[in-house]
Amino acid sequence: MGPTIGYVPGVFDLFHVGHLNALRQARAHCDVLVAGIVSDEVCEEFKGLRPFVPLAERLEIVDALGLVDATYAELTTDKLDAWREVGFHRLFKGDDWRGTPKGEALVDRLAPVGVEVVWFPYTVHTSSTALRRLISDRAS
Repeated sequence: MGPTIGYVPGVFDLFHVGHLNALRQARAHCDVLVAGIVSDEVCEEFKGLRPFVPLAERLEIVDALGLVDATYAELTTDKLDAWREVGFHRLFKGDDWRGTPKGEALVDRLAPVGVEVVWFPYTVHTSSTALRRLISDRAS
């Protein structure tokens, strides 16, 4: 059996300690770690907003941390597309998705190809959404 490949998807916009926590936790649970960085267009389609930091820079930032073995630009919302390209065995996600319709859909979508979804504690005290709100409030 080969190495266990882990995959941690995210926008990684306005990089903060929650992102760092997710990458550190994921690193401890696999032999090879790939970070899936959501493209600007996919983020805008899925979340209704465009990242502050462009995709190329977000890829460079996450790669430079030394916690991941590779980065992958997600050009669709379908994690099966990422799985076909990367071939991961585990996908790591914040537990804010656990038990939600989108979290259950993720598990159901990946289970047939043998991917385990591993939930990590969500860093409640900081998020890109909270940072965006703070920046917006201070700019007003």
